[in-house]
Order: sequence, then C-alpha cells, then structure tokens
Amino acid sequence: MYKIKTSKMDFIILGFLNSIYLQVPGIGQNQLGSVNPWIKGVIPSTFGIIGIAVMLNLFNAAIRKKLVDRDKLKRLMKETRAWQKERMAAFKSKDQEKIDQLNKKSPYMNKLNMELMQMNMRPMALTFVPFLLVFYFLLPHMFSYTIAESPIPLNILPDHIFHLTCSANDVKNEAKTHCTHENDMYFWGWYFLSSISVSGIIMKVTNTSTNVD
Repeated sequence: MYKIKTSKMDFIILGFLNSIYLQVPGIGQNQLGSVNPWIKGVIPSTFGIIGIAVMLNLFNAAIRKKLVDRDKLKRLMKETRAWQKERMAAFKSKDQEKIDQLNKKSPYMNKLNMELMQMNMRPMALTFVPFLLVFYFLLPHMFSYTIAESPIPLNILPDHIFHLTCSANDVKNEAKTHCTHENDMYFWGWYFLSSISVSGIIMKVTNTSTNVD
C-alpha cells in the first residue's frame, strides 16, 4: 500500500508540465524539444538521456537516504501492515468482537499512516524544484523533439496524459508536434522509460528502496 516508486516523481513533473501547457517562451506548447538541439544524433541523444536519468535518480536516492530514517520507516510499515492484515482476516471471518477491538486502534493507525506519508513526501519536497528546472529549462534545449523510433505505439494512458510516441494525427500535424514518422519517440518519453529502468537498480544499490520487506 505504501510502496512508492521513484518514477512517481516523473509522473508529477510531467503532469505539472502538462497542466500548465508548457507556456514558456522558446518552448513549444505541446511537446518539449528543440529544432536545433545542443546534442545531435540518435546515439548521443539516447545515451545522453540515459545518463541524465541515472544522475537524477542518484540525486533523488541521496536526498532520500539523508532524510528518511529507514529503521523507523520499516517499523511503521510492518506495524500498519500487520494491523491491516489482522483487520482483513477479522472481516473475512466475520468476527465482530475482533473487528470492534481493532477499530479502536484506527486513530492510532491513521496517525502512523500520516507519518508514513510525510516521510515519503519529505524527499520529494526537496527534489521537485531541481527536477522541474531540469525538465523545463535544460532538457528541451539539449535534445530534439524525437530521438528514436518505437516498434509499437506507447500512448496507452487515457487522453494522452503522457504522449510518449507520435500518433498518426501527430504526423499529420507535423508543424505543431514535430513528428515525421508514426511511433517516433519523444525525447522525454525515452527519458521516462530510461528512468523507470534504472530507478529500481539505483534504489537497491543505494539501499533507498521503499520496499522494506
């Protein structure tokens, strides 16, 4: 229930950019990227984005390691999970006496849940602004709008919340989307996938994973 993946930061950043329609002079209102990027070529761009994803995940892991007490986090999560498991078992067995007994602990468990949420959100409060600056002001100038071609369309989320690859309509509206071929991958789509790929490894190596089992 409380397992929060590092990629959640990416969702928040991309959602924020989407919500304000990218209305910054010099940056397109739809997809991030540059017509004349600092880094040119598919291979330098793909490896460059992977490198940036690694660095940002390392930065996030360092902040989390500094701010989150792992022992306390583990203790709180074990306590809340044990209570939830016991409560679920009582409901399944229809043991009303046990349910009433466990419900008396609800205010205390709600307090623990709030503390867990605060522990997980504290690092995000410090990393949000640096991540936003990188996404908004640095990366769009470093890379072109699209850098690779996906074998399949990756726009699986509703309403194109995160438009990872070019659709047929995007190709028709090339002047606005900068898509020349269907399934071309936007640079930040490649960053998003790269970040998801490396985040688990980095969390495991740095011992900052939110999964304390």
